[in-house]
Order: sequence, then structure tokens, then C-alpha cells
Amino acid sequence: MSEPENRHLQIAREVRDACIKTVMEAHEDASMNGLCREGALESAIGAVQSLDLEAIIQKYQQQD
Repeated sequence: MSEPENRHLQIAREVRDACIKTVMEAHEDASMNGLCREGALESAIGAVQSLDLEAIIQKYQQQD
């Protein structure tokens, strides 16, 4: 795998991991606050939509 391909894979993995962490945390918080399953899922989806993807990209740009 070339260096650019490896870098893209690293970024993709970090984005995936951030999404998973965000979904789990938001769903747990929503459930503890009494939201139903659908409400907790909507909350988790909203949290993923709010992720700061630019921060992840900037992290890799700073490594250049």
C-alpha cells in the first residue's frame, strides 16, 4: 500500500472510530435521560452529524 493510500486508510479508520464512539455515548445519554429507542437513535444520529470532521483532517494535515 502506498503512503497516500495508507494515510487515507488511517483517516477513514479514525472517522469510523469517532462515529462509533459518538453513537454509543449519545445513545447511552439519551437512554438515561428517558428517551425511547427511536428518540435515542435520533439523538445518536444527530451527534454523528455534528462530529467535527475538519478536526480529524487538520490533525493529519499538521503531520505533513
